[in-house]
This record gives sequence, C-alpha cells and structure tokens, in this order.
Amino acid sequence: MSKNLTKRSEDYSKWYNELVVKADLAENSGVRGCMVIKPYGYAIWEKMQAELDRMFKETGHQNAYFPLFVPKSMFEAEEKNAEGFAKECAIVTHYRLKNDEQNPGKLMVDPNAKLEEELIVRPTSEAIIWSTYKGWVQSYRDLPLLINQWANVVRWEMRTRLFLRTAEFLWQEGHTAHATRQEAIAESEQMMNVYADFVQNFMAIPVVKGLKTETERFAGAEETYCIEALMQDGKALQAGTSHFLGQNFAKAFDVKFANQEGKQEHVWGTSWGVSTRLMGALIMTHSDDNGLVLPPNLAPIQVVIVPIYRTDEEFEAISEVANTLVSQFKKLKISVKFDNRTTHKPGFKFAEHELRGVPVRIAVGPKDLENGTFEVARRDNLTKEVVLKDNIVNHVQALLDEIQESLFGRALNYRDSHITEVNSFEEFKDVLENKGGFISAHWDGTPETEEKIKDLTKATIRCIALDRVEEAGSCVLTGKPSSGRVLFAKAY
Repeated sequence: MSKNLTKRSEDYSKWYNELVVKADLAENSGVRGCMVIKPYGYAIWEKMQAELDRMFKETGHQNAYFPLFVPKSMFEAEEKNAEGFAKECAIVTHYRLKNDEQNPGKLMVDPNAKLEEELIVRPTSEAIIWSTYKGWVQSYRDLPLLINQWANVVRWEMRTRLFLRTAEFLWQEGHTAHATRQEAIAESEQMMNVYADFVQNFMAIPVVKGLKTETERFAGAEETYCIEALMQDGKALQAGTSHFLGQNFAKAFDVKFANQEGKQEHVWGTSWGVSTRLMGALIMTHSDDNGLVLPPNLAPIQVVIVPIYRTDEEFEAISEVANTLVSQFKKLKISVKFDNRTTHKPGFKFAEHELRGVPVRIAVGPKDLENGTFEVARRDNLTKEVVLKDNIVNHVQALLDEIQESLFGRALNYRDSHITEVNSFEEFKDVLENKGGFISAHWDGTPETEEKIKDLTKATIRCIALDRVEEAGSCVLTGKPSSGRVLFAKAY
C-alpha cells in the first residue's frame, strides 16, 4: 500500500489534509464546506463521545435535544450573542419549492411559501434552550438544571478544513442554570476540568487551562474558561471552552425562580462545548510522516493480528492461534482485529494499519508457531520485538498503557520546550517566526494592544493561564505596566 504522504517538514498543512483523507477519516462532500465523516473517523469520534458522555453523567448532567431552527426574533433576544454569530448564520426563508415553468425539470423557490418569520439554523443553542428553560424553572427546587445535548451546528465558514473548520460540525453543548453566581462559576470551572481530564488522560494531549481575554470571550459570556493545546507545527488549538454566562441569558429570556424567601430572581447560567475539531487536535498532536498515530484509549482497533503464510494449511494453523488470541484480548476489553483478508498481502496490511494508527501490530508466521513466539510492533515509535506466546496477552496489555503514557510524555515535552518567555517585541517576533509555540509575555491588559499585536504578527492571546505567577512587568508592545504574563500564539 503506497502512502506517499507529504512530509510534515515540507508542508504541514498539506500533510494534514492528505492524512485525513488517506487514513479514511473524512472527505469533502458535495456540499461546499461540509464533510463526510467516514466509518473509521466516526468510530474515533464515537469513542470520544462515549467517554465524555460518561464523564458528563458522572457530574450529574442529563442529555436532551433541542430544535435545529431558531426563530430570528428569539435569536436576537441576547444582543451580544446574536451580534457575535450574525456573520456566520444560515437562514431559512421559504418552506416550499415548485416546478420552474421556464426550465422544465428544474425547481424554483415558491414565492408564495415565504415564512412569516425567518429561521436561523443554529450556530449555537443558547437562544432556543433559554427560551425553553423559562417554562422549566419556577422555584429554587427546580435548580440546578444540568442539561447537555449532542448535536450538529452550522457556522457559515468561508475557508474550511476537514475537522478543524467546517460549515457544519458535530459537538456537544452543555447549558446549565443555577440559583447563585458561585454555583454557576463552580460549574464552569468543573466542566473546564472535565475537558482537561479527558483531553490529557484519554487523548494524551497536554493542555493549558486558562481564561480568555474580553476580546476572545464567547459572545454573551461574562467569563470564558478554556483549555489550549499546542500542535506539532507550533500553532495553538483551542480544545474546549466553558462559559460563565452570568444572568445575561436569564434576563434576555426572563428565566426567573422564586428563592427560599419567595423572592423572584434571575437564574445564573453556563454553557460549555467541545466539537469534532478535537479530531484535528488528535491528528496534529501525535501523527507522523507514516500516518496516523492513535493513543490506545481512542483507537477503534487497539491490536491488529496479521497472518504471514504461503499455504492453506499454514493459514489454518495460524488462524486457530490468532482466534484464540482474539478471544483472550476481548475478555480484557481490548479491541482487536484479526486481519484474515486473503485479498491483500502482509506488506499491504502492515502499511494500511500503520497509516491508520493502530497502536499494536502482531505478526504470526509458521516460524512463530514453531518457536512459540509473536512479532510485536508498536506504532508510536515503530519498534519491534519478539514476545513469547505464553506472555503475549499480559505483554500487550502493559504495552498499551505504556504507549498511552509515552504519547502524552512526548507531547508534553514538545509543549513545554515550546513555551518561551520574551521581554521585548523584537524577541516576540523572532520566536514567533523561527520557533513558534506559546509565547509568554507581559500585556498591558487593553483590547487595543491585543488587537495591534494581532495585526502586526497574527498572534492572539490564547489564554491567561490559571496557574500564572502574578508579577509586575512591562507590556511587550507598549511598555505600560502589566500584572502578569499571558500566552500568545498563532492558532487554528
């Protein structure tokens, strides 16, 4: 199987696009800016979904589903949110087509089927959900309301890229309502921590937890908590956000409750979400010039067994051993595939499973049967070893844990070696141009300076790290006083 992937060092963007398609994760569709997620890519997303869903439910959240369409007047109710998403909205204006008499066989919009009120295809669901919550909340006994939905949203992107930025994408969005400000802030922080836990321990991607600046904050939020990851090309990627909404949406949609004293108050809200762009993060954090590299926790197939044989008799003998091995792995909840296709040679299978990032490959030939051994190859570092048959199951089980940890360690080393402190704007530009990564620099706290730096360098403030040291300094651009460093980077 010929992979012919562009090398990352030659053209990182091209390498990424080719890998997504060649590893059978997704492809562009017949709808401009939208993607088809293929079965192998969707299997990875399903594993992410299942783990996150478990974590949400463990923290007391329930799943529900809300409409895809939002009436325009409802969408406009919270002004900042509406303004923030206005340029990305797709709008439904009519509800029927009819035959075009001028062009037989063609259809046209029926001018008599104009909607009384235009419908927005949801770019995010705050409006429809908060208008619903008004009927769900009367008293403090109805709170907290902890709801999540798995859905698709549409944001009309002009420049699209598979997984990272598409006009339609899959995600989950949590929307919660609370009796007090403190509870809502605690919820926002908790969900940021849930995301960080998932991305670090399940996806093996280290993240920085922090707050967004006012400019980068979610439209309609009082505070946005985020987790930021660093990709192999030195660009940052926002991996998840959790927003403290204050009472903005409660006031816009008049969601009130009677407190314990019987007094009417507006509830306090949060929203939080991650999307299929996590697939992009996964690919760009771990993969190499040979293809996809998957952490075992996320791999649809954790172990593949490839038979090497010449005769039918050899194939039968190997199959018997392989099928026993499959049963043993399955009992341990290790996902395994015996690649017994007779239509492809072992070399093709090796290349295919390497491209698709299967963490562990076991090869079995007649010599292995004689010697009571297996050849075990690991995808993360492309090494091979011979393992005794009696020890194979325990060995592979430990190896999967080792690969998971190794991938996280490798990504962490890269990330930590690409956080650079700078104290002058010349140094800032030099690091950005020649090294990349996160740049830790003083900022005077004004949106004007933030915008100027973005205009001059294309770098944005990724976050104000929650663990930053408060220290007096001078802004890297203006020289004005600063109370601490923030992290800048070019980003996806």
